[in-house]
Amino acid sequence: MTERKILTLWSDEHWNEAESKRLREPCEEIPIPLDRAAREDIRALVDAFLERDDALGLAAPQIGIGRRVIIFKNKHFDEKGRPAGDKDYDVLVNPRITQTRGEPVRGAEGCLSCPEIQVEIERHPEIKVRACDREGRKISKRYTDFGARIVQHEMDHLEGILIVDHEGTVLVPRKKRAFFESLLSKK
Repeated sequence: MTERKILTLWSDEHWNEAESKRLREPCEEIPIPLDRAAREDIRALVDAFLERDDALGLAAPQIGIGRRVIIFKNKHFDEKGRPAGDKDYDVLVNPRITQTRGEPVRGAEGCLSCPEIQVEIERHPEIKVRACDREGRKISKRYTDFGARIVQHEMDHLEGILIVDHEGTVLVPRKKRAFFESLLSKK
């Protein structure tokens, strides 16, 4: 099975203009009840996520689908590899944060669409989300700590927001510092 391509802002020290434009577009709601096309988009996202060993989460626009759906691990965050089963990840369709709690906490985040860097970003430590599950049923879930951070990160993608758009220290590999300084200064 070939791994589905993840859209990135840059690769091999070159800016990816077309992929960048696509990643920056806000996503459309998925119709509920789910139609065939929506089910296919959700399945494509689940498959792309489960193909990867290096992802804690994935949003539909990262694989070129401009729909409001995300998938992410809901436990075992520090373990490498794919989730063991469907109880180890959540799929949220048309998610909305309805409540936040606690003072924002700063933490370093990486992103498959912004490879090789991390950005220190402030996120709420507790959130409540309303969404639909992968079958189109309404759900409400509470996420805390690192799980809440992942959900907020993936939901940013649905609005065309990437980690480089946040105020915060950017951590780059020393050997590529010049490339990233020139790239991020154009942002």
